[in-house]
Amino acid sequence: MAESLTQPREQHPEPLPAAPVPGTSAEAARSHESAPARVSIPHLLPGEDVFAYVRRVHGAFEPRLYQQVVGAANEFKEGDAAIGVAAADEASRRNARELLARTRIGDLDAYPLIEERLYSYMQGALDATAQARTASWTLGELKAFLLSASEADIHELKGGLSSDVIGCVVKLMSNEELAAVGRKVFNPLPGSKVGAKGYLGARIQPNSPTDHPDDIRWQVFNGWSFALGDVVLGTNPVSSAPESVAAVESALHELLVTFGLRDVMPHCVLAHVDVQAVVEAMQPGTTGIWFQSLGSTEAANRTFDVTLEKMETHAAARTGRWGMYFETGQGADATNGHAAGVDMVVHESRKYGFSRALTQRVAAAQARAGREPAPHVIVNDVAGFIGPEVFRTREQLVRCCLEDIVMGKLHGLTIGLDVCSTLHMDVSLDDLGWCLEQLMPANPGYLMALPTRNDPMLSYLTTGFQDHVRLREQSGYKVDDRMWAFFQRLGVIDAEGRPTEHFGDPAWVYLQYRRHKGDTRPDADVLAEAARQMDEVRARGVPLAVGHGEKPWDLKPSLEAELRRLYDDAKAGLWSELTPDFIASLPNAVHLRTRAATRRDYILHPPSGEQLEPASERVLESLRSRHAGQYDVQLVISDGLDARSLMDEGHLRPFLTALRSRLEAAGHRVAPEHLVLSLGRVRAGYRAGELLLGDAAADGPRALIHVVGERPGSGHHSFSAYVTAPPARVWARPGTVDHNITRVVAGISDTSLRPEAAAAEVARILGELTSAS
Repeated sequence: MAESLTQPREQHPEPLPAAPVPGTSAEAARSHESAPARVSIPHLLPGEDVFAYVRRVHGAFEPRLYQQVVGAANEFKEGDAAIGVAAADEASRRNARELLARTRIGDLDAYPLIEERLYSYMQGALDATAQARTASWTLGELKAFLLSASEADIHELKGGLSSDVIGCVVKLMSNEELAAVGRKVFNPLPGSKVGAKGYLGARIQPNSPTDHPDDIRWQVFNGWSFALGDVVLGTNPVSSAPESVAAVESALHELLVTFGLRDVMPHCVLAHVDVQAVVEAMQPGTTGIWFQSLGSTEAANRTFDVTLEKMETHAAARTGRWGMYFETGQGADATNGHAAGVDMVVHESRKYGFSRALTQRVAAAQARAGREPAPHVIVNDVAGFIGPEVFRTREQLVRCCLEDIVMGKLHGLTIGLDVCSTLHMDVSLDDLGWCLEQLMPANPGYLMALPTRNDPMLSYLTTGFQDHVRLREQSGYKVDDRMWAFFQRLGVIDAEGRPTEHFGDPAWVYLQYRRHKGDTRPDADVLAEAARQMDEVRARGVPLAVGHGEKPWDLKPSLEAELRRLYDDAKAGLWSELTPDFIASLPNAVHLRTRAATRRDYILHPPSGEQLEPASERVLESLRSRHAGQYDVQLVISDGLDARSLMDEGHLRPFLTALRSRLEAAGHRVAPEHLVLSLGRVRAGYRAGELLLGDAAADGPRALIHVVGERPGSGHHSFSAYVTAPPARVWARPGTVDHNITRVVAGISDTSLRPEAAAAEVARILGELTSAS
């Protein structure tokens, strides 16, 4: 236990106002804001379309009612209800769909649901001739065309379909109809079978809780041992420091070079696109395809520190073999406060519209460079990553994925799925398998691939290696031909594609790797080395799927049992809370609360955990007066989604001790109090920063370091540190500080990124941020 955390609490000359104690009447009265009313459409007139209905009800065109009617046509999802566009009942939903079905495509394009510069940019990417051909069609006629026309006929017209039109037509389709369109339209990557009819690819996602290159390499060996991994080797980094990203890029690049696959498939480290550009400048030729998450509006993109100009510039630089890799997901805009009154389906469609326009930018860049304009651009729809505030059930997850497959394909994109679930959704391990089977008739381009369904770093559930093996067997889907030939050369499948004795054996793949590196040691020596390295990987909390059960697509029983143990542990973590004894054990602890009434309220309604209760705001106002501007760093501690991550021995205490020591040695003036926020999310910290650090007359940087419990599921019980350090005058403008100017150090625990090492990284980041201010 750290010595410096055993000091007595500082005595204040005046007591701070007390925050309400859990269980008191003050807490019982506290609740999240009431949900917006749902949309009721009781009756229609014959032949009435959306615009006629809006004018009849309102007396003139009314943009908000227009958005509500369009949103009410959606299948129910919690995210639509939260922004007030969900239908009140099934009759209203049917009526909204009938109104849409009667509405002309040209009228929809003339009345954008959100009109802004990014929308105009998307519209500029449309084929004007194809757009004119469908302008007089109704959405109902477009639906009938998509269901009855040939793929060639759809390809002729799809380039003229705007994102709003595509987002509206899918609302009219049943799940079966969406699957029918999905299995009809394909946009394979240039020179590849990825995204082609009858093919199901895989993005190996070799995430590590510590960005350890061996963890990453061995998960790739593991995936290849099951004859999968033909789309991209894509790692989510823990650290976004260029040096760390560069090390991971080099590890992935070296694997592809060693096996002669550099021109067959790309690799990617999913850091911010600006960081990837820095790494490419540091190590030319070592980055593969470039990644960026996209939003549907300019405001939503600012959350990702992205602008239209920035993305155009990066796309214009992609003149080589590999282009761009975009990730999207229904609900990201709404949960970040940028819904602007529009439903999740239309927002998602617009992200594909942005992707389509940027794909054209990459093609133009290739042509200017004298290359054939054949942009290698892929989109990954991360459906289910946000949580139950967006959608909650397995049926909703399937609906979302089907909508997104069709919307992506109608935008001309190669689109895959991360069919995933957070541990606070009502989607279990077994439910995920069911969801995958429902989606196979729509033939998505690819799925994620991990050793098990549990990501060891991101703490969420997704597609395991064995899921791919099962789906290939059940649906007859193939792997890209070039990689299938590689897997045959590797010896994990035979000439007929059947598993060999080496199927599911990453040690065998490692042996081939060493042989490609010129290693002449006896097989036994190399395999013994492989065994030692695999033990080290597992010791860092990264599972490996070695071998299989009774069938090639079954996990070994012992690994299956471990997966389910982690799942049960995560469910327990979600409902854990900071104990009074733990809070009291922190020196100078100031206990605050958000407006969440209960743990359940907090989990299901994120905005309730982003706002401080009035009594806690008064506490901070009093503390600000007492500080009188003498400190430039404030530490905040929130339970997040797993309070155990802070309370476990060897987690928070050594981190705080090391962090304070490093910050004070660097000359920072750290406030003595630890603000302890129950039922708190990251944005609640920003509000605390506004109250404590804002000063319209000051220019110097002031930092808030917010320690938050991460999503449970990895077994590490890890926490993150969010570092935000704008000038005091920026803190003084409420709502200005957000995720786009925040840096995060994730995966901190005694079994992943060690607390002392994490403290050093946080101090380094703070030094960068304050020197740049």
